Amino acid sequence: MKIALVADEGSPLMHAADTEPASQETRVAALACELVKQKHDVTLFARKDAPDLPDRAELPGGVHVEFVAAGPAEGLPDEMLLPHMRTFAARLADIWRRQRPSVVHAIRWTSGLAALAGTRDQGIPVVQTFHSLRVAERRHHVSSDGSSRHAAGADSDSGATTRSRLERAIARSVDAVVATSSEEMSDLASLGVPRTAISVVPFGVDTELFTPEGPVAPRTERPRLLAVATHLERDGLETAVRALADIPDAELLIVGGPPRPELRHDKACCGLARLAAGLGVSDRLMFTGKISHGSMPALLRSADLLVDVSWYEPFGMAVLEAMACGTPVIASAIGGHRDTVVDGTTGVLVPPGQPTLLARRIRRLLASPMLLEGYGIAAADRACARYSWDRVGRETVSVYEGVQRCSIQRSAA
Repeated sequence: MKIALVADEGSPLMHAADTEPASQETRVAALACELVKQKHDVTLFARKDAPDLPDRAELPGGVHVEFVAAGPAEGLPDEMLLPHMRTFAARLADIWRRQRPSVVHAIRWTSGLAALAGTRDQGIPVVQTFHSLRVAERRHHVSSDGSSRHAAGADSDSGATTRSRLERAIARSVDAVVATSSEEMSDLASLGVPRTAISVVPFGVDTELFTPEGPVAPRTERPRLLAVATHLERDGLETAVRALADIPDAELLIVGGPPRPELRHDKACCGLARLAAGLGVSDRLMFTGKISHGSMPALLRSADLLVDVSWYEPFGMAVLEAMACGTPVIASAIGGHRDTVVDGTTGVLVPPGQPTLLARRIRRLLASPMLLEGYGIAAADRACARYSWDRVGRETVSVYEGVQRCSIQRSAA
């Protein structure tokens, strides 16, 4: 199958292997590489967002990347990116007339606009993955830049209404939508998308990199809790720090965030450090700063428990990577966590924003090492069985094959 993946920004893909844990680019690159591994011809089309990007490149694994000039060669927020999607779409259309793909798979809503416009009158089926829907972000009080507005209450993003309307139009216009969780499937159905057009295919995890066996990062004798800073403003890290005050002797290691030299100047990190000082737990709170994706497994293996009590998490890659390493998790009962974590089997689900309850559950788990061991074994088994990239790739191809069949039937009629 000749597959065209469409991403709205190019340069992050070139550094996907070295990005922080759980980045969107890591997932897109991993999916593309898996599709190539399954003998498909994959080209990733991305907007040229840096002047030093070539016209063409190749990712490790044999994925071809074409960088398309559309607007200024710099990274742009959605509201500034949107006006350039017409140019992006026109250039994609020209490429696809000369080299017709079997299917186009758009990643994020802006790419969906370009994909629909670029395939118009060509009869090429389009599949859409949103990664995050505005309706879900508004429900969880997350602004369009990814930061949490939970404390502020109502969402006042100027572009929120436009994005919501466009996401609804895209979801109802494409041939199929790939949702990454059951919650996202429900949100899509609420937008009027037929359930028959929605397939739940989660993100995968590299089960060769993230395994229970392998190097373990150095640690102290204290019980280690580990939290991953993906979006500092909405990761629920304040809840975890407050809980630490009620978990005697345990330490909390926060992985990710800005580069280590910039930690003392980062507003969110400084706020967490001040909170820890006020609670008397500064000596038990540590920050690694930004790390590479390849450094994550050893850190995850060093932890007794991964703590992810985000206010909003569409999928939750950190949880999945911890599970693949055999590290049990305690996570907020939201979004993709409710699919990934089997409560009471691979870990524990808790309501977000409740540090007292979180501390009580963590104390109970740390006091039961055999229970933690059992959760870790079950977590690794579930990650390998359900979330391997091999399985995710096959399920994604199944969606492509379905829209291809429908396209052929429409042409024949």
